[in-house]
Amino acid sequence: MESLDELLTRAEAAHGHLCAGQILGVRMALLALAHLGIDDPRGADRKRLITYVEIDRCATDAIGLVTGCRLGKRTLKFRDWGKMAATFVDLATSRAVRVVALESSRDLARQLYPEIESRSRQQMTAYRELADDQLFRADWVQAHIDPVELPGQRGERFLCPRCGEGVNFGRFVEIGDEKLCLSCAKPELRYWSDAELSK
Repeated sequence: MESLDELLTRAEAAHGHLCAGQILGVRMALLALAHLGIDDPRGADRKRLITYVEIDRCATDAIGLVTGCRLGKRTLKFRDWGKMAATFVDLATSRAVRVVALESSRDLARQLYPEIESRSRQQMTAYRELADDQLFRADWVQAHIDPVELPGQRGERFLCPRCGEGVNFGRFVEIGDEKLCLSCAKPELRYWSDAELSK
């Protein structure tokens, strides 16, 4: 595994900038990997890890970079809970650790570096130096992973009778005797609506 500085350089290049969230994400992932005893998450241990992230912010990109977990590999799972937290699951041992960034770390950054005017710069400086237990709470948890969520699993595929779109992995709702895709079964949850395309 690369050093913290090497990982932060890679995270900055991949994400487009370095920020406090990137530093937290890198350190969060390193802490979890140490707890789980996973030394080479992007190499020899690449099939051992699934990570659930709870926020769609900068830290998530850093976590993916360190762990090698990706949405397309079905090893990075997103739960939109707005928390700076992630759960790292070792599939080989069924052990899981949930790591949460502590709110108190923001205050510590201000106390340590009052001479730095920018809060972001205070945090970036402090988050490189603070001890893990000053930045995070790490709890052993039991992860409940549906077998269809595992990497490499093939799920049932069907065509939605309303929209005609293919749907994988049992992502449907049964209404009466119809299996409907989620966007047809619950149109109020759609993130889009039909529109005329301009020419």
